Amino acid sequence: MASDRRDQAVRAAVEQGLLSEAQPVAALLDVAGIRASAASLRAAFAAVTDAPVLHAFAVKASPLAAVLALLRAEGIGAEVASPGELALARAAGVGPEHTVLDSPAKTPSELREALSLGIAVNADNPQELARVDALVSSAGSRSPLGLRVNPQIGRGAIGALSTATPTSKFGVALRDEGAREWVVRAYLDRPWLTRLHTHSGSQGMPLTLMAQGIRAVYELAEEINAAVGRQQIDTIDIGGGLPVNFASDEETPTFAEYAGLLAEQVPGLLDGRYGLVTEFGRSLLAKHGTVLARVEYAKTAGSRPIAVTHAGVQVATRTVYDPISWPLRIAAYDSKGIPKAGADVPQDIAGPACFAGDLLAEARPLPLLEQGDVIAALDTGAYYFSNHYGYNSLPRPGVYGFGAGADGSVRFATVRAPQSLEGIVSESGGDHPDALTGGV
Repeated sequence: MASDRRDQAVRAAVEQGLLSEAQPVAALLDVAGIRASAASLRAAFAAVTDAPVLHAFAVKASPLAAVLALLRAEGIGAEVASPGELALARAAGVGPEHTVLDSPAKTPSELREALSLGIAVNADNPQELARVDALVSSAGSRSPLGLRVNPQIGRGAIGALSTATPTSKFGVALRDEGAREWVVRAYLDRPWLTRLHTHSGSQGMPLTLMAQGIRAVYELAEEINAAVGRQQIDTIDIGGGLPVNFASDEETPTFAEYAGLLAEQVPGLLDGRYGLVTEFGRSLLAKHGTVLARVEYAKTAGSRPIAVTHAGVQVATRTVYDPISWPLRIAAYDSKGIPKAGADVPQDIAGPACFAGDLLAEARPLPLLEQGDVIAALDTGAYYFSNHYGYNSLPRPGVYGFGAGADGSVRFATVRAPQSLEGIVSESGGDHPDALTGGV
């Protein structure tokens, strides 16, 4: 079980010195769990369609080269939304034919690079499509090209993540006056425009509403192909956004459940006429990451126990600023990395940053934590330790992939070394300390 592998890894991280007084925060990735997620994604869609499917991992969920290389080895490509993410994907060996560029703010140089490499591009809006027009007419390209549309189906539980609201910044708003007619005409005028893209999913979005967004885009593709008189649109990019269960170890909803719902609600999408692209991120990685932190001090305030740890807003930014939307499970271990026993006591799990709200959990029932113990923030494999927030110039933690043997042995591989103090200084302009005192 994943929880058994996690317990083995926590103990081994303490024994092998990955978590120590010198390095009081460490992030772990369960390699077996990631491989299993990739396999379940591929199997889920293979079960409902015979058409080609490109599963492109949303790099923003874990912009780490070794993670992208692992997913590439498991048959997963990359969805990128910036020059940095594209550079990471290329460094990880992801080929152009397995890469998709999505972003609401692509520059001419980004578009030029993608088209020269043959990377698939989804234009976000009419102005961007005009830029693509000019590039295609001047230099041509082998890139598969599409247009992103917003079906405007509504929001999920987390407004800031909902991409299919009436006023979302993403894509062409399909229900706005004249928009649908403009989209159809855009395809009639551009025989090389062969893809259609939407992304209606997000954390907190019901699967039925996600499927409604996919159905709207499928129906638009059918309308466009009928207007053209042939199947010009041959691929539909359905985005990602499968929600993650942050309440237990159970991995729900599953990729199979979502693919099955699409087969039920949008059967024409999966009858073999359309190739598919998916862009899942959080759902592939979240359950397979753990942030470990030493308890530096155990104290009380107002009679409430507080465990002051080294993991806070720098690794769990969303949880600290919006704990209702992004609650984290916390597991307690003793100083040797063994699961801690004892009666549960409501206590705060605090981070090191200098503001009162830097809390991973508030009044959380756990065995009473003591100085030198270890806390584990679970389900943190996506958007946590890979998306650092530099409050108080706290360093990026080391990230380690692990494999657990049947005999209880654990092997670690360094995905990203802990950030040094020299690295922090350099990142903060330490090479130019006299820049503002030299007579500017």
